[in-house]
Amino acid sequence: MAQLRQDFDQFLSRDAEIVVVGPEGPDSFQKYWRENDLQFTGLPDPIHTVLKRYGQQVNLFKFGRMPAQAVIDKTGTIRYVHYGKSMADIPDNASLLALLDQIEVPEMSV
Repeated sequence: MAQLRQDFDQFLSRDAEIVVVGPEGPDSFQKYWRENDLQFTGLPDPIHTVLKRYGQQVNLFKFGRMPAQAVIDKTGTIRYVHYGKSMADIPDNASLLALLDQIEVPEMSV
């Protein structure tokens, strides 16, 4: 999450919203967000409903939940997904920002 915070303004300039889903309960999640002054949205998912839906993997030999990143466009279409093989296997911000620059979202009718 620290890497997302570093380039938060660049994500905002691309009209992207960062949502981090974690397996903790609401109280510990809120405390972490406050203590680390995170500007993006955090969604506690203690029963793993969202995490399972997006296919986040668990590896008990590597400290639990493996990182997973998804880019979902404004129509709800998943444009990119990365499932990490270790806690350090996370795409860098430059790659995610380049991907956002390539996404064209069709105009939505009102």
